[in-house]
Amino acid sequence: MAKTPMNRKDFLLTSALLGGLAPLAGVLKNDPSQKRRESATSDGERADPFAAVPDQGQQELEMHLFSKHLHFLDYEDMAKAASDIGFQGVDLTVRPGGHVEPERVREDLPRAIEALQREGLMHRMMTTAVDDADDQIDQAVLSTAAETGIEYYRMNWFRYDPERELTESVARFRHKLEALGELNREFGLIGCYQNHAGLMAGASMWELATMLEQADPEVMGIQYDIRHATVEGGLSWETGLRLVHPKIRTLALKDFRWSENDGNWRAENVPIGEGMVDFTKYFRLLKEYGVQVPVSIHFEYPLGGAERGRSEITVDKEVVFRAMKRDLQTLRRLWREA
Repeated sequence: MAKTPMNRKDFLLTSALLGGLAPLAGVLKNDPSQKRRESATSDGERADPFAAVPDQGQQELEMHLFSKHLHFLDYEDMAKAASDIGFQGVDLTVRPGGHVEPERVREDLPRAIEALQREGLMHRMMTTAVDDADDQIDQAVLSTAAETGIEYYRMNWFRYDPERELTESVARFRHKLEALGELNREFGLIGCYQNHAGLMAGASMWELATMLEQADPEVMGIQYDIRHATVEGGLSWETGLRLVHPKIRTLALKDFRWSENDGNWRAENVPIGEGMVDFTKYFRLLKEYGVQVPVSIHFEYPLGGAERGRSEITVDKEVVFRAMKRDLQTLRRLWREA
């Protein structure tokens, strides 16, 4: 379905009439995180979703499984697997080919969240294809997410137009991120742009910082990916982290190493701790900077197609589950030791 422009004000005024909101009432009623937010208020006042959280010292990382790697399971089995492996929550794919198709977000997102809740899992995060504040489908994704208690979303990447000057493209991206920030403020969400190695916009930290200059930092920030930052930054990733750490709202964790084949070098994804990411230094810096945000764990190395988000895989599902548990345990150990 093609995206259709819609004025944001008109959308907000009519969203209650779009249908599909009835299932959300049950989700919100049984949402433990919603109850925690309600209990934190007094005298009938609504909690400020952007209020600072009191410093309670450095805690364990809040680990969420990126649901892309369990696309071969339905909502119930996906939630059970994530819980059994030991994750605290799930970063749901709400994008084309994901666990929730954007066109069916009002019907299917509440169902997915109910499955997570039954397993005692958090549903604070989602990964989307959102990139336009004036797009009707993007607005529906964000409004439904807000209604169901999701707090953070990763947006789509921007790509440079070969017909435009790079500086002109960056200016356009700044405007789009600013507009999304305004929409996030209205819905009470926090949007994140992931740094991704390669030719997409925002691969370098300086580039990404420039793109976010005009966006409200409270509601539009970065999903910082140390794997991609190391690929792009080499030995200078530490400088890039120093630049952008105040804008980090979520983290993505995975590992890689450089491999050579017939004279061609490429970044090969590997299990956590087996590659070139310096997790010890990285985690020490996160602690030093006080970055304590939800974490999405990715599994991009060969797992029978699960690494690519396939709906059918060529290995036994237990192979995937064991790999996920191993990486999860490794990350917890590395975090404690850093």
